[in-house]
Amino acid sequence: MLTLSDFDFPLPPELIAQTALPDRSASRLLVVRTGADGATELDDRAFADLTDYLRPNDLLVFNDTRVIKARFFGQKASGGKVEVLVERVLDADTVLAQVRASKTPAEGSTLRLADAFDVTVGPRVDQFFTLRFPEPALDLIERFGRLPLPPYITHDPDAYDESRYQTVYARHPGAVAAPTAGLHFDDALFARLDAHGVQRAFLTLHVGAGTFQPVRTENLAEHKMHSEWYAISEELAQAVRDTRAAGGRVIAVGTTSLRALESAATPEGELRAGSGDTDIFITPGYCFRLVDALITNFHLPKSTLLMLVSALAGIEPIRIAYRHAVEQRYRFFSYGDAMLLQRQP
Repeated sequence: MLTLSDFDFPLPPELIAQTALPDRSASRLLVVRTGADGATELDDRAFADLTDYLRPNDLLVFNDTRVIKARFFGQKASGGKVEVLVERVLDADTVLAQVRASKTPAEGSTLRLADAFDVTVGPRVDQFFTLRFPEPALDLIERFGRLPLPPYITHDPDAYDESRYQTVYARHPGAVAAPTAGLHFDDALFARLDAHGVQRAFLTLHVGAGTFQPVRTENLAEHKMHSEWYAISEELAQAVRDTRAAGGRVIAVGTTSLRALESAATPEGELRAGSGDTDIFITPGYCFRLVDALITNFHLPKSTLLMLVSALAGIEPIRIAYRHAVEQRYRFFSYGDAMLLQRQP
């Protein structure tokens, strides 16, 4: 039985990238492959070399969610300080949010956010609060909120972060964390991919703050995944069918794309168009239905995402790759370098 400790590894703190590189595609790329003898092979490359590992008719699937300015600081009517992190926009003026305060705010009370407007506290939903905004929530979030950088990035967000913690193709606002594998792509790389005959398509999954939630149980079977909303278009479903017919591979750009694709796949490997919530928890032993390969950043020790990549590429290949990445001083996490992983044969 696999346990949480099986997914731990030593990481020097200085390898946690605190800022993004000015050139999106200038990051490094660690390619993890299985050789003919079954041994793990590693290639140290630049991300701009990605086209060397892709073939015409391969399909890259991107998550086009857009990060919202989901963090607020404010106070209760009593004067007590609060910190609010929007988890999900439910409708035009209602959100689910984490609320940190010295004392739990009561239903029906108000919170003053950003010293600009009041929200009304509604019923609890598990660990979240519903908050009702006085105007369209997305408008107020964009005007008064702060970019919710991950907890391991220690500086306050600035204008540079507002540009670089967003993919160049972000379209649909709703995420509170970036689909960070996509941060490496820019227009120049897209042009090279087009010239190489690589196809691309998009889905939407609004990444929740739960992506940073630690696993608190040693027995992985006891862990409950957070839920996130996703949407798959008929256009994407057709692109997958066309890719399969042409002999190409379906390559997820980021774990969020992979989770959405696998959630919407039938047991026969057909992709169903539609929308819904997913709390899929992918661990070693999972039988992949749709995704052949994955482009992803390096993930936190003991995280559900490290378990996911171990399920795709194999536990031992990931251990070898991560040891190599530490030794070679790769940059880790959201603003860090990337990997290209192929599904185990």
